[in-house]
Amino acid sequence: MVGDDGLWLAGAYSFSDELGGFHIIGVRGMGTKADPIVVSQELLSATPVTLVIRTTRPIRPFESPIYYANGILHLRIEVLNGSEQGWVEFEFELQELLGQASVFGDGLSFDQRTTDKSNISSDSFIEFSRDFEPYDKLLFRNGKIDPCRTAVFGFLITDFTPKRQFYLVQDPRIPSS
Repeated sequence: MVGDDGLWLAGAYSFSDELGGFHIIGVRGMGTKADPIVVSQELLSATPVTLVIRTTRPIRPFESPIYYANGILHLRIEVLNGSEQGWVEFEFELQELLGQASVFGDGLSFDQRTTDKSNISSDSFIEFSRDFEPYDKLLFRNGKIDPCRTAVFGFLITDFTPKRQFYLVQDPRIPSS
């Protein structure tokens, strides 16, 4: 759903493509494991883009995601390759401050406190790796996304010191020559 301010709303969050390079097509869901927030989007090239994520409800860690931004966000990203190049890797990076690597003390991560990998998935890549310090990155490898094709990624974002706004950098990778 699109709000009056042009931001896409789902669960306790809003999502924006305001920094450019891609378009959000749709957003739905609550952000729980059973009903993840699904962000459908089209990337226009093979360059990094940044999704802006903001809370729309009060922040209360570990409370119900129906009423609060609770620091636990199950997210599914559907990415349409709108470029003319095939992508052979895809990386996500969390940033609490735009353009700055996330550090351990900010509490924001791809579920850094657990080794459980069941919350991480892709329909287009066989492998993934997580890189935590000094970044919070999730790199998908051993697969591809051809032009005009859509890939689906799923992961859990945890934020144990929640802020009202954070960023998800998305970096499609092309083959090197």
